[in-house]
Amino acid sequence: MTGTLPAGLREFYENPAVPVASGDERSRRQALMLARVLPCEPCLVVDVGCGDGSAAAIAGPLLSDHRIVGIDWSQDALRRAATRMNHVVRGELTPGGLPLADASADAVLFSEVIEHLVDPDSAMDELRRILKPGGHLMLSTPNLAAWYNRVLLAAGVQPVFSEVSLRTIHGRPGSQVVGHLRLFTARALREFLAAAGFEVVTLAGAPFHGVPRLLRLVDRAACAAPSVASILLVHARRV
Repeated sequence: MTGTLPAGLREFYENPAVPVASGDERSRRQALMLARVLPCEPCLVVDVGCGDGSAAAIAGPLLSDHRIVGIDWSQDALRRAATRMNHVVRGELTPGGLPLADASADAVLFSEVIEHLVDPDSAMDELRRILKPGGHLMLSTPNLAAWYNRVLLAAGVQPVFSEVSLRTIHGRPGSQVVGHLRLFTARALREFLAAAGFEVVTLAGAPFHGVPRLLRLVDRAACAAPSVASILLVHARRV
């Protein structure tokens, strides 16, 4: 988690009990997407909002020819990430808040971060600043319009992934608060990225590890239609 936060949110994200991992399956799919488009020569891949480093640990074997640097705002997350990554540094998604020069990164991993941000517009400006022209952005985020959320909302139930409190869950399945502030549909995410100066190359789906076991086959099948998948995976390029 990165960015300038109100005091209450800062305390929330420094709490070791708050999850900072993004899920193995989506991390693997995201890394495979990136591995297919990176050139053979060594590249700088920046994992912004690296959390505990688990996503980078999964991506590492698939991106072994490249240097991965993890950046996070949370000191607790960085301590954990340092056990899985060779290079970690503190940074924020504010103007100039990431400790990299302009147009210095070949690719950015941005896994399950944007839904936590108070100001996603400024965050995208900062990612665009550090990326080289034509650089790759690999973004993942929960899908507000996931197949089960369409059913839940039609029944008057709060959609999965959405939260109305930082203390407890109200009105929807589940019990774990993770601090989601922004949720996107596939269409909204495409439009948002275009407005931020990125061209969407690929939009794919990924499953959600929290889906009940009996429904996991359905959830995996839904990945074939990203607009209804649990997780949105985007490969975009800096214009």
